[in-house]
Amino acid sequence: MHNKKGKIMSKDDFLQNSLYAKEEYEGLLVSSDTNKGVYNIGIELGNNQILLIDQVKDSEVHERVHMWVPQIQEIQRRYGFEGDLGNYSS
Repeated sequence: MHNKKGKIMSKDDFLQNSLYAKEEYEGLLVSSDTNKGVYNIGIELGNNQILLIDQVKDSEVHERVHMWVPQIQEIQRRYGFEGDLGNYSS
């Protein structure tokens, strides 16, 4: 796994080499990386920036997404992002 967890990247870079991308929960993105055979999990920080928080095999995606969901807003706050949650409740 080449990308480093904790790296902030553009949304375009996060989605590069991806055949699959989905916003699982407000602020949490999952994309496949076909070159590396992993799924990237990232948190949206605003200004087209994504914080790469995890890289996992396909068998681990569901478990890891559920692990990260409760931490989305706290991580966003740590990085100074106070995003609009729209129709989502906190």
